[in-house]
Amino acid sequence: MTRSTTDEAAAPPLPSPKERRRLREARSLSEEQVAEAVGVTRATVRSWETGRTSPRGRKRALYAKLLAPDPAPASAGAPAPAGAPAPAPAPAPAGVQASASAGTPASTSTAEPKPRPTPASAPATAPKAPPPPPTAPSLAAPAPEPVPAVAAPVSPPPPSGPAPKPEPEPKRGEEGGADGRAGAEAAAGSGAGAVPEAPRLSPDEAFDALYAHAAPGLVRQTYLLTGRRRLARESVERAFQLAWHRWPEVAVDRDPAGWVRAAAYEYAMSPWHRLRRTHRHPDAPPTEPARRALFEALLDLPPAYRRTLLLYDGVGLDLPETAAETEASTPAAAGRLEVARAALAERLPELAAADSPAEQSELLHDRLGGLARAEHVPTPAPARKVRTGSEDKARLWTRAAIAFAALLIGATALTLHTAPTHYEPPIAPPERVGGVPPRGGPQKLTAQDLKLQKSLNEQLAHGPERLVPELR
Repeated sequence: MTRSTTDEAAAPPLPSPKERRRLREARSLSEEQVAEAVGVTRATVRSWETGRTSPRGRKRALYAKLLAPDPAPASAGAPAPAGAPAPAPAPAPAGVQASASAGTPASTSTAEPKPRPTPASAPATAPKAPPPPPTAPSLAAPAPEPVPAVAAPVSPPPPSGPAPKPEPEPKRGEEGGADGRAGAEAAAGSGAGAVPEAPRLSPDEAFDALYAHAAPGLVRQTYLLTGRRRLARESVERAFQLAWHRWPEVAVDRDPAGWVRAAAYEYAMSPWHRLRRTHRHPDAPPTEPARRALFEALLDLPPAYRRTLLLYDGVGLDLPETAAETEASTPAAAGRLEVARAALAERLPELAAADSPAEQSELLHDRLGGLARAEHVPTPAPARKVRTGSEDKARLWTRAAIAFAALLIGATALTLHTAPTHYEPPIAPPERVGGVPPRGGPQKLTAQDLKLQKSLNEQLAHGPERLVPELR
């Protein structure tokens, strides 16, 4: 069954295990070279050729590209003349060159690395590949345009093989003249060794392409993870705002869509959303009984188990990739997956009737894809609005940080200006003291004393002048 993380395109078919090994040996490729090109270990390649396991997702596409036979030219049956130079290998696509120069694997681009040319000892004809299987349902909306890996143009690598010798420029007066030189330059420019330039994309164009490619599918995936439509759209928009804020890091990532998906899942699974009234309860389940049972059984799983099941059976990631994205070990991710499948099998009879885990995985992939496409989810905002929202938010936080720093500096300056410059001891509070006699003084005059005092003041004093002062 086909799985895809970003679109509904069917995965390329693979030949039988024995045919895989024969095609690899016909191309003079070792197991180490295939493992390095696909991004796995040598033991994984050996298990693919023996039939124990089968590649999935991006690795399946890369492996099929390596084993796919090159189209035989029309003159392949005619022997090449003696001494004729070997045809130069076709240049790699621009997307692969950009990814290789930026240090990212070619799986982040829409173009795959071109395998080595078939040597002369290989058979001229290769068996035809079986017809592709029918397109499987996926959790993402189709996107016609590819997702560029980097935003800046990267110079293509030089073609393999010896460098061609420059042709001598014809002298003045030779046959052809200027017209002959122009024709020779045009022929050299359109020859097989000419390498097309990589498309020059600005960061805005690269981000818009990634947003148009991955945003609709991520909204549906996040809806299955949370059961809330508005929260799904908000999570995807917040994840893309964070991606634009860190675009130099995301642009060179090996899987930009996976980076955004992990950020959206983390925001959607935050426990703080329970405190918000709008996201306290999930939305109404589907009306169809089968989809309603799957929806309720999925939301009853713990968040970590639900995320593991969605990434492995819904999105189509490998078990190591699922473990890495959920920040768990591979055995722990496998245990969560088994427990989640067992819990769903108890409530879904058709899942319990599956004969093998592979059939359960295919059935869950179909059911989850049908549930995601059947439910109406809100359309994400335009890419330009998301970019401007991220820039406005960054500008707002920057201004808030500057205002807080200015307020802190002003408060510090005011404190330093109004603070005392020397120590002043505090005044001790008053206390009541006992055992002290009352204050003494003249006693209060009686009425007779007051009468006598008045009469003395009214009468003149008789006596010597030196004793009685003269009043004037």
